[in-house]
Amino acid sequence: MKNPLGVMQGRLLPKYKGRYQAHPVGYWADEFPLASELGLDCIEFIVDFEEINKNPLFNSEGILELNKIKKQTRMDVLSICGDFLMEAPLHSKDHGLAKEGENILIDLIRIASKENIETIVIPCVDQSSIISEKEQNIFIEKLMPIAKIAEGCNVRLSLETDLDPKSFKKVLNKLNNQNIYVNYDIGNSASLGYNYIEELNTYGSRLFDIHIKDRALGGGSVLLGSGNADIKQFFIELKNYHYKGPIIMQAFRDDEGFSIFKRQLEWVKDFL
Repeated sequence: MKNPLGVMQGRLLPKYKGRYQAHPVGYWADEFPLASELGLDCIEFIVDFEEINKNPLFNSEGILELNKIKKQTRMDVLSICGDFLMEAPLHSKDHGLAKEGENILIDLIRIASKENIETIVIPCVDQSSIISEKEQNIFIEKLMPIAKIAEGCNVRLSLETDLDPKSFKKVLNKLNNQNIYVNYDIGNSASLGYNYIEELNTYGSRLFDIHIKDRALGGGSVLLGSGNADIKQFFIELKNYHYKGPIIMQAFRDDEGFSIFKRQLEWVKDFL
C-alpha cells in the first residue's frame, strides 16, 4: 500500500493576503478539485491563529461543507498543521497567549477525532522554537497532559522542531509518550545542515507526517532539486523504516501556486 501523497493547504491556490503559507479563507474549497486532478490523495489543513473563527473546522456549517467537498472529489484530510502555535506557542512568556494556544489545541484534537483526522503537526520552529533548555522544559510540561487527551482521542501529535537530532531525541524521551511522533521536513533539515541519515537513525521509527521541501543551506525555500536537500536518497533510506504516514508537498511556491506545484510534483514522483 502506497503512502498517501498530499499537499499543504493553499499551495495550489493564489496566496491568501500575500502570505506564503496560510489557510485560504473564503476559497479553501477550490483546492480540492485541483488536488484531485493532480492525482493527490489528501490536503494537510492549516489552522492559523488569525481569523481562526473563519476556519471551517471550527463551525458546523464549515464541517458539513468540508465533508461534502471531500466526498465529491474523493480527497481526504488526514492531518492538520497547527500554525496557530507559531503565534501562541505553549511555552510563550505571555501566559495568556500560551493558555489560548493550549485551549485551541485541545479543541482541535477533539475536532480531529470526531472528523477522523489522524495527525496534528505541532510546529516548534522560528518564533516558536524550543532551543533553550528552559523553553524545552516548559513545552514538555504543557504538552504532556495534552498528549494524554490526544491519546484518548486516538489523534497523533507530530512535533516539528529545528533541534539537532540528539537534542530532539532528549525531548522525545522526556515526553515519554508513544502517541507523540516526529514531523520531518526535508528542506528545513537541509537548511540547518543536519544529516538525514543521523536523524533517521535517531528517530526514524517515530516519523509520522513528512513535508517535502528543498532549501539552500542557511537559506529559504527553492524549487525541488535546486537546493541542499537530497530528496531522492532520503526516500531510499526511508524504506528501511517502513514509514506508513502521509507525504505532504510543502514545496516552493509563487504567487499563483498551481503551475509551479505541478512542475515540482512531476519531478518528485520518480522518487516516491
